[in-house]
Amino acid sequence: MLDAACRLSAASADGTFTPDDVVRLLRRAGSRYAESTIRTHVVSRMCANAPAHHATRYADLVRDGRGRYRLNDS
Repeated sequence: MLDAACRLSAASADGTFTPDDVVRLLRRAGSRYAESTIRTHVVSRMCANAPAHHATRYADLVRDGRGRYRLNDS
């Protein structure tokens, strides 16, 4: 999922992407993860500024406005 986020960020003019973008890219790549799993990782588990709903979290992404995410630069 992080690789997909990196690819989407590089292809975006402003470096942002949506969870839908990640789902579509992973589907095209043949991922068998459920859509809900992908979304949960993007909006919660991988997002540094999301509420702490999971025991294990990664600060890979930052929510950058309503429904848009970007790679965490810090």
